[in-house]
Amino acid sequence: MDLFAFLRAARANPLTTWFREHFEHLIVAGDGALGRVTVVSDPAAIRHILVDNAANYRKDDLQRRVLAPGLGNGLLTAEGEEWRLQRRTLAPIFSPRHVAGFQAPMSEAADRLAGRLARRSGQTVDVALEMTRVTLDVLERTIFTHGLPRKPEALGRAMTSYFEALGPIDPLDVFGLPDWVPRIGRIRARPALRFFAEIVDELIARRRALLAGGEAPHDVLTLLLRAQDPETGRGLSDLEVRANIVTFIGAGHETTANALTWTLYCLSQDEAARERAEAEIDAAFAGDPAPCSEALPFTRAALEEAIRLFPPVPLMSRQALAEDRLGRIKIPRGSLVTIAPYVLHRHRRLWQDPDAFVPERFLPENRARIDRFAYLPFGAGPRVCIGMSFSLMEATLVLAHLMRAVRLDRSPGAGPVVPLHRVTLRPRDGLRMRVTRRAAAPPE
Repeated sequence: MDLFAFLRAARANPLTTWFREHFEHLIVAGDGALGRVTVVSDPAAIRHILVDNAANYRKDDLQRRVLAPGLGNGLLTAEGEEWRLQRRTLAPIFSPRHVAGFQAPMSEAADRLAGRLARRSGQTVDVALEMTRVTLDVLERTIFTHGLPRKPEALGRAMTSYFEALGPIDPLDVFGLPDWVPRIGRIRARPALRFFAEIVDELIARRRALLAGGEAPHDVLTLLLRAQDPETGRGLSDLEVRANIVTFIGAGHETTANALTWTLYCLSQDEAARERAEAEIDAAFAGDPAPCSEALPFTRAALEEAIRLFPPVPLMSRQALAEDRLGRIKIPRGSLVTIAPYVLHRHRRLWQDPDAFVPERFLPENRARIDRFAYLPFGAGPRVCIGMSFSLMEATLVLAHLMRAVRLDRSPGAGPVVPLHRVTLRPRDGLRMRVTRRAAAPPE
């Protein structure tokens, strides 16, 4: 593929730039539009990059140019000592004890969604939009319990606009032009960026006033404003607080909403798997009106298998700070190393029947057979997603409450569902599905 063909394909949908050899060879290296690029799907080499020699690999400039305008220098984009300080400071917020305390508000948000869709039985809805709504509802109940300054739907639209504007690769970034040269994507993203700034400033001002009066709720926002580095006692600066609030909003709802959307799609295509999940869910609710995610192993396995096939973040890239080697492959200093979960999770040498939806892979008795570095929906190593347990618990509970109440099916004659890579992985045209109320649904 020549330079301009690559740029066109990458801008339209980067998934189309993966070829057969990427799914069949564990390491593919070559020179292209982005210079020397090494695509790594070998679990041992991935461990080397993300864990054993992680200090030699930082997030590359292209990735930072896409994320930094909206997410600032928060946990997702910071590097070096600044990142380490933020990670130490924020880690206690997502400890197992704190995350376990979010189960009740997550279930309340899921119940609200289930009731809303049950009342729409016989109608067609955009499941992708509904999953965005429920994950924003969870954010309001767990992170910003006094509510968001604006309607959650407006925030969801702004986040979508941001990813749509900045997600496509800009040739100016590929060629390394200075940041002061205007980019079309950044111009299109400005309204969303202004919206984020206004919301965050309002959130912080309102919460600081509550903290001063001793009436602040004990949620993630309060913990964020009170957080201190356990080693130095230093708190986060206002800029770091702002950056991480936007990161939590973006990463905290967008990726989970996509994971839920793809899981519901996969289950709608596999009747046996859906019936097994429904039976498990019905039994769990029969024994407990508020079952925990641990009581739903097959439901969670279906979720994990769906995000194997459709990882919410389909691409990670790193830049080598010094020359390195991956076996016989030389990694030049300054070159790009790419780990693509979308490729890794469908690799012919790592998975049996890699393109099939097989939730049983992730049942507890089978999970140990999966190499830790062959499955990376949340990354790995020091930069593994800090909200992983939060997201998995949230998604499992939402699935349980929703699937207890309704069944979602693709309408007859509906066109193909096309995954689109725009920073995250979402259905290109949403996901229209028909709602049918289930007999197991609780009374209205």
